[in-house]
Amino acid sequence: MADVSHTRGDMTTHPDVHEMRARYARVLGGRDVALMDGPVFLLGLYCAASPWIVHYTTSQPPLVTHNLIMGIAIGLLALGFTVMPERMYGLSWAMCALGVWMIISPWIVGTAPDTGVVVNNIVIGALAVVLGMLCMGATAKATRRP
Repeated sequence: MADVSHTRGDMTTHPDVHEMRARYARVLGGRDVALMDGPVFLLGLYCAASPWIVHYTTSQPPLVTHNLIMGIAIGLLALGFTVMPERMYGLSWAMCALGVWMIISPWIVGTAPDTGVVVNNIVIGALAVVLGMLCMGATAKATRRP
């Protein structure tokens, strides 16, 4: 058997190290924001299901439809981020816009919303704004690289 223990641990002397690094970078393809896809999708899922979780389906029917549609929109953005990240992360600002709309929507769409509905939408909206900003920051960081 040949003794190959001297080559373990130090890849800098490998003859194909530059090609392996380039291939690794191509495979990743700027997926620095891959960790955002899951939380964004879960936020959309919760937003769509929140009328039944918080139990305001009978007291705020317009908000039920609104939150269902907004949850689907956020979920579709997350799926787009997953499937076509290089194209969709330019729409990270849309997450922030959806978040701001979610914060103000109980007073515009709803009729005299109670505290639970307001807090629910404010939390969803704030999380959407934060996740959208994180996606924008990661996208800006990824596009600055040479």
